Amino acid sequence: MTLASLSPQAALPSPATAVWQLGPVPIRAYALCIVLGIVVACVVTELRLRRRGVAPWAVLDIAVWAVPFGIVGARIYHVITSPGSYFGEDGDPVKALYIWEGGLGVWGAVAGGAVGAWLAVRQLGLPLTVVADALAPGLPLAQAVGRIGNWFNNELFGGPTTLPWGLEIHRMDPANPGHALRDDSGNPILEPGLFHPAFLYEALWNVGVAGLVLLLDRRFKLGRGRAFALYVMGYTAGRFWIEMMRTDPATEILGARLNVWTAVVVFLGALIYFVRVRGPQEFLVPVGGAPAPLAASDAATGDVSQVDVSREPAAIGVPTAYRVVTEEEFRRFQETGEVPPVEEPASAEHDDSDDDDDDEARPATPAGESEVAGEPAAAGEPADARDGEPADAGAAPGTADRDR
Repeated sequence: MTLASLSPQAALPSPATAVWQLGPVPIRAYALCIVLGIVVACVVTELRLRRRGVAPWAVLDIAVWAVPFGIVGARIYHVITSPGSYFGEDGDPVKALYIWEGGLGVWGAVAGGAVGAWLAVRQLGLPLTVVADALAPGLPLAQAVGRIGNWFNNELFGGPTTLPWGLEIHRMDPANPGHALRDDSGNPILEPGLFHPAFLYEALWNVGVAGLVLLLDRRFKLGRGRAFALYVMGYTAGRFWIEMMRTDPATEILGARLNVWTAVVVFLGALIYFVRVRGPQEFLVPVGGAPAPLAASDAATGDVSQVDVSREPAAIGVPTAYRVVTEEEFRRFQETGEVPPVEEPASAEHDDSDDDDDDEARPATPAGESEVAGEPAAAGEPADARDGEPADAGAAPGTADRDR
């Protein structure tokens, strides 16, 4: 009798293989799930960015920076919080580079991805808060897809359970990563009993968080990064109780897993941001590099006789920068192509009034006297009573010659 026969039949199965060979190239389920999750996040973010006024496919320019930084950050966090597996007595430091074997910390992924996204948006002229809010529902969906990779790796499970959705766990072969150990008959060996499918709990929770963000964002028009803060609060609330279920080895502080404490701290930080930060939903209009949308009236009439062909054509391409506007201004821009005017700051108006006051207070230059010291007055001007130099015959008394 094998260990596989000790598990009841009514259970969630787990794959016995997480890697396949395509010739000399290994195809790993975990990597495929990560890539698919990135695609999902990019699609959702792209659609939401376009609705805010960002040029098409800007998400690809952001992903080029954010994804590598996110993967590196995720791996660094995992290695730092689980050092025994790599730097302990039986650890292998080289395996810290084997990301295909699993071990990516979501906290490091978000932090590293944020740094990469920040570098990207600086080049694109985009506000980071707009990109964060656009990403808010896509990121938990990506995490939900990525958790399927944990299922293939037979990891991220909780304690024993007798529930009908209990999960079978294979005993994986450390000498052949991605494959289960097999008995003498060639059958994969199962761990005795069933376990809570913590990966599934988190995947379903993340889908719920994505729906919550979409619902509340549509209802309350969250802006200035508050939609992203809502995602963070929702995710960490779920991660808190799911992390408490896990039984795999982990670094602990005061009897609780490190990720439990991290979830608490991050939740509180996101809550403070969500409560303190206020502001309307942000929309963008391009500044340079892209033509304004065609006015609806022009598009309808198609009257080319009114087009000023003497003007140079507008530059076509990606905007060099963006300006934040209100939703009403953005809708008007979409309909008419009219770029909202830039409001003059109050300080500028004050400075202008001060200049006017100075002009009024400044005494007028006597007729015939030039503002440029040492220069003679124009020929033909009547003599000034003081210096005897001729003055401009057409000049009004008390007027200075300012155009010299």
